[in-house]
Amino acid sequence: MSAFDSAADAADELPPIELAILSRQGGRDHNEDACGHWHSDSHLCCVVADGAGGHGGGDIASRTAVQFVIESYARHPFATPDEVEAQLRATNDEVIRHRADGEAQRNMYTTLVMLGIDFDQREAVWGHAGDSRLYLFRHGRQLLHSVDHSVVQGLVDAGLLAPEQMREHPRRSELYSALGTAPEDLRTSVSGTPHRLQAGDVFLLCTDGVWEHVDDAELGASLVQSPSATAWLAQIEQRVLANARSAGKTRHDNFSAVAIWIGHADPDIP
Repeated sequence: MSAFDSAADAADELPPIELAILSRQGGRDHNEDACGHWHSDSHLCCVVADGAGGHGGGDIASRTAVQFVIESYARHPFATPDEVEAQLRATNDEVIRHRADGEAQRNMYTTLVMLGIDFDQREAVWGHAGDSRLYLFRHGRQLLHSVDHSVVQGLVDAGLLAPEQMREHPRRSELYSALGTAPEDLRTSVSGTPHRLQAGDVFLLCTDGVWEHVDDAELGASLVQSPSATAWLAQIEQRVLANARSAGKTRHDNFSAVAIWIGHADPDIP
């Protein structure tokens, strides 16, 4: 966990920002997720990725993507939807380039979700590829979550599957797109007009190993019960483990998350 003051005019400043990170192996042999963040006095970037590809390639794909986004953002923070899209496509190119580094990387790919915050402008933008998600809450109430690039999301969009059935569908892990895809086939999604930050805003970036086992209602309920970002992620971890056990999944997926609190998340605290 880390906390730091946002840089803004004294008359219109954001409250301190609290950040916490969770990444666990789950029931798998190794962890193919990667998380990272970078911040200066005026900007913050957070990234979560979930790699795949076998023989160690997933680890490399997720770490490559996270490192590339963070280093790129530190040089030139993305601030518009077009810049977010360009960053996702540049990161896709980077993953493809590193496929030539060795046999383990030949078939590697990774999901990715990233968030950029400009403290001076009090704005946030984000984007993703695959089924790693961004959630946005305000005073404990969910405002939105990103839409997956997956087969089951397509079934939901077509009215053939209820949203609550996504987590148990046999094709849940099949993706339409992820980084490492041929550029002409890559699907990405980015936020529209930059989100205007307010005290009480909370972001959660997470892999599918989190949201598969903790539904939206549980995420919101645990948020309002938690005194800090670190405590919230601890609750999420326990719910992932308990719900996976209840479902009989001893080899459940890696699960990772980054939580960013803009001030306090309690709905009773202004």
